[in-house]
Amino acid sequence: MDFFIMLIYGTIFYGIGVAIPLGLTVLNIYNLFSKKPILPRVAALATLIVGGVLYLMLFGMEFSTAGDWYEQIYEMQLHYSISSDFGWAAEVPAVLGLIGLLALIFLDARKMPPLVSAFSIAGVVLLNVFQIALAIQLAKNISGWALMLYVYHANVFIISVSAVKKQIKQQLEIFEEQGSEDKSRLYRLMSSAAGYSALVFLCLFFVIAVLEIIFILTGEGADAPIKAFKDTADWTFSRQIPPPPKHYEGHYLCTVAAGGHKKIVKPLRYGTRHGATIIVNRQLCIANAFEDFIHEKLPKFHKLIRGAYDKYGYPISKHITTPRRADAVYILMKPLEWVFLIFLYMFDTKPEQRISRQYLYRG
Repeated sequence: MDFFIMLIYGTIFYGIGVAIPLGLTVLNIYNLFSKKPILPRVAALATLIVGGVLYLMLFGMEFSTAGDWYEQIYEMQLHYSISSDFGWAAEVPAVLGLIGLLALIFLDARKMPPLVSAFSIAGVVLLNVFQIALAIQLAKNISGWALMLYVYHANVFIISVSAVKKQIKQQLEIFEEQGSEDKSRLYRLMSSAAGYSALVFLCLFFVIAVLEIIFILTGEGADAPIKAFKDTADWTFSRQIPPPPKHYEGHYLCTVAAGGHKKIVKPLRYGTRHGATIIVNRQLCIANAFEDFIHEKLPKFHKLIRGAYDKYGYPISKHITTPRRADAVYILMKPLEWVFLIFLYMFDTKPEQRISRQYLYRG
């Protein structure tokens, strides 16, 4: 039953995860170039919210991240893509940029004071610098379905261009409506790319200067935003060498329990195997409880089973190198897990006690 439920959920998620982003992308591109855009505000807001949620879900399914570069993690996991020590130095520009983008999307230029408008555009520039840097940071490990993450990055850029384009258009309309003297002077200023770029640059410079003051006062220094990307391991901009990863020796179900996505493989707790700490899920406990029972009641038969497992199980574990492969092995092992469970309930007087004590520390 779990296999079919996972299959249904997977089909729904990937269907939604592809159809909605691509549909919104087409709509955003159309709105960028069309003189009569279709629900531009709704499309932009839906892209930022729905796309953002799908982005986080897909990231969580494709990457198993755990710890900063100096922390020891398991082989199949990755360190954080943004250093938690300097993460806020990247988050602040992103939040300011998002606020600026929403202001440009939902506020009419006629109702925005000049500096608010300029600061909003400066914030959008900061937002896109951050999100482009993040897209490059992820590139080292992007493949397969994870490429859909770039659809969101592209849409943020498209929406940003549309918002700034709308702002410029409305500003020019305002200048057109003014008197001849003001119109001539302001219209030339607005129409001049150099003049408008200088205004944006000055505001952007001011925003960066404020952030720089914060970084210096908090002791982070001028390179805090850069350190947020560089003080990592396993990613494009990473410059740190992490400690050796924790290994899983032998039992490929140990690899599955630790390396799969939590919502699928359902890790329960830590356990101990051959003196090493491992992550344990119920499937692993049931399989080991079955082996424990066979070893106790039928030692000769257990020797044959163990020999076959050692011959084929170890090579299999070397190929479980991604969370998705671990998920696939977990689902494929479900029928065998049920067989083991039924066997234990048929022949063991206390099956749950045997299952629960697997991989507990024995001093």
